[in-house]
Amino acid sequence: MTKSTILTILLLQTLIKMKTVDLKNNIHKIVDEIQNEQLLQTVYDFLKVKKSNQSGKYWETLTDNQKNEVLLAFEESEEDYNLINRNDIL
Repeated sequence: MTKSTILTILLLQTLIKMKTVDLKNNIHKIVDEIQNEQLLQTVYDFLKVKKSNQSGKYWETLTDNQKNEVLLAFEESEEDYNLINRNDIL
């Protein structure tokens, strides 16, 4: 496990322990600091889908290997050079 993965896991564990209000405030702060429009769109799309779907519904259907691939993709997406402009895809 890479240092970045460990830090991500620790961050997620900390966020889980926060009360709802604190969690929302911290999410707002993080989003306010993001300058990358692509990343903001990704966060928005993710939250929109999660809001409309049952929590964890899809995650629980994945194999451990698939879950690891998703986590790796998330980790790699933190580097701008790994991102593809959504207009290039659509």
